[in-house]
This record gives sequence, structure tokens and C-alpha cells, in this order.
Amino acid sequence: MYTTNNKTKSGIGLVLLLALFSLSLTFTACSDDDSEFSGEPFFAIEENPTGLEVGVSGNTKSYVVRSNRPWQIIPQEEVNWAKTFPTEGKDDGIFKIIVSENDTFDPRTINFIFVVDGKEQPLLFRVDQEANVPYITLDDEEKGIAVPSAEGALTIGVKANVSWTYTIEDSSWLSEIEVTEEGIQLLADRNISEERSTKVTVTSSEQPGLDKEIIITQSAGNIILEENFNWLTYGSTIFYTTTGEKRMDSWTPEELGMGWTSTENTFSSNQKLVYARTGFVKLGKTNYGGDLISPALSNLEEPATVRVTFKAVPYQTLKGTRDANTLNIEVLGAGTVSVNSMTIDNWPDYDADPECTEVWQAPSAQYEFTITGADAGTRFKLLGGDYDLRNASPNKNRIFIDDIKVEIIE
Repeated sequence: MYTTNNKTKSGIGLVLLLALFSLSLTFTACSDDDSEFSGEPFFAIEENPTGLEVGVSGNTKSYVVRSNRPWQIIPQEEVNWAKTFPTEGKDDGIFKIIVSENDTFDPRTINFIFVVDGKEQPLLFRVDQEANVPYITLDDEEKGIAVPSAEGALTIGVKANVSWTYTIEDSSWLSEIEVTEEGIQLLADRNISEERSTKVTVTSSEQPGLDKEIIITQSAGNIILEENFNWLTYGSTIFYTTTGEKRMDSWTPEELGMGWTSTENTFSSNQKLVYARTGFVKLGKTNYGGDLISPALSNLEEPATVRVTFKAVPYQTLKGTRDANTLNIEVLGAGTVSVNSMTIDNWPDYDADPECTEVWQAPSAQYEFTITGADAGTRFKLLGGDYDLRNASPNKNRIFIDDIKVEIIE
């Protein structure tokens, strides 16, 4: 048998350690001699774009970089309307060109330089943006604004990128409350005689050709609330086209400021199931009903009997399937309602009226009820069926509502 002593073992171990140490030195030396980035320098933007043309409203566009070197993007001049993010990278990556809205009347251009591993590249990336044009637009310019006969405020929404002023053709019954960048707020006097109207003109001394006009019409008599929902511009006029409609939970503060509200439906995640459309609203959705609650009748100076008139249309699918069509009515606060519910039965005819506009003009779309003993705190509620329709048949009770008017009759 062959054996070794401890001395021999120690000698072999020392030799192995020296060999491993020598090998590690060899690798370290190689690493020190090599650059951090191997291979020939390479830099390119996918699809080789050389620039970007942007409209007035601005844009954000992403680009893919292929490189084996660190790179930077540097603007040729400092501007605040266009930038890149990020401004540098190490190898392959993505950067964005971010261009803000051009609120000037001049086109603008900026070039970006690419520096790769400290060396400027021959490529310039050019960004061109269109000039803005002067404009003035008025909300509801074509439809005009209708106000009730009672004294009350109205707002003309103004959007403009020029300074402007306004004039009123007949200012005997309209006075200014406030003018802001967003619009004109006026106060209409009470009208007890006959319907009247006037024209408001918005002009700019800087741009004489931008004049805009809107007609303000005030009802006569004892109308204390009048609502046509023209300030809602969502979705489609076609009843069965639900894309684009906007639930009340998501209405803007200005829209909610018009005073209409809804009960949070506890059976449907506390949602307010009123949906804004183009100039009207829809109550409810599948399995759950929604209600529309009016503003308080604050123009009532003393208790009175009022007539509430409105237009309504029940929901019907394109193929003719009909929802339940019950509209429940409730008074919140003082007053007694003349009827607690109505059947809304003027069904739409999509062949004769494909855009669902004529159905609103038919006499059959008009409904009414009265409230006895109403006062300045009275509100009323219109509910499509019930809040929980999951066990009902049919399990839908959607109703469209428009053109609500409240008039003192006694």
C-alpha cells in the first residue's frame, strides 16, 4: 500500500494554491486591460427618425435607442416647451420627446443633439410645432341660454387665447356679477310679463374678426326653475349607444355646481346612477335603478303650488327589447306630490328616428305633476323603478329625462 506523510500533503496543497493565485492574476490583468463596453461603438434610433412634427395641442412620443455605449440627449438651446425624458442612458433604452401646448401665434423649432460615449453624433433630431391661431368660443353658442322667469344667475362660458370684452344688446334686465378668464356671470331680473331675449357679443380688440354672439332667452310668468341640460355633452343622442356617457360620480365641479344630484345606490357600490348624455340624462343601469334629485326651489318667496313638466323616454334596445318603464316621484322637504309614479310609454322608433332626436319633440314625451305646499327648500326626486332590480323582471328600468320646468300655478 502506498501512503504519504503530512509533509508531502502540505507541499501539494501549497503548489495548488500558488497555481490558483497565478490564474486569478491572469484574469484580473485581462479585465483591467479591457474597456467596460466591448465591440465597435454602435448607436441608432429604431426606424431612423430624424424629427417630429407636433400640432398646437402638443404631444408625447417614445423612441427606442439601440447602443453599446453611454449616450446623452442635449437641446441646442434652452426652451421650456419641449424636453426629453430621460436625458441620458447607458445602452439600449427608451426616451420620450414631450412637447407642451403652443399658446403663442408663432411656430417653433428645437434641435436635439446626441452625444455617445463623449462624442457628438452627426444626427440632429428636429422638433417642429405648429403656431396656434387666435380664437374665442362660447359654451352653448349655437343653442343659446334659457333662464327661468324668476330672478337668477346665469353663466356664459368663454374659452379664448386673446383678451376680450363683451357687450349686451339690451342690458335693462341683465347685470354683471363677475367676469373671469373662464366666462361671464350675469344676473337676470325677474320677468313677469312676456318672454324676452337679448344678444351678448364677445369681441377682441386684438383680433377684430373673432366676434362671437350668444342669445339669452328668459321665460315669462312664474317659472322658477328651467333646465335643458345643454351643458352636458357626453356620449350619443342614440339611446342604445351607451359608449361615452358619463356617470354623475365623474361629473366636473362645474357640472355638479348646476345643482342636480342623485342618491348613492347602496346596492351598486354607492354609485350615483345618473348618466350624462348629449343634452339629457339617463337614469339607472342593468340590475339597479338611479334617481335624479332637483335643486331646491329657492326662488319661491312663499309656499305655493307648482307644476313640474318634463320630457321622458323609456329605454329600448336596437332589437326592440324593452325595459320596465316606471318612474317613481317623491318630494323631499315641504309639499305633497299629485302622483307617486308614472308609466313612461312613448317608446322610441329607431327606423323612423335613428338619431333619437324627433322623439323628444312629440307631445307624448311630455309629462307633468304638481306639488302642493312647496317652499324654498323643496326638492323633488325622479327614480327609475327601484334601487335594487336584481330580482325584478325585467331587471332594468332605464329612463331618459330632459327639459324640466317648474312653474308657480297657485
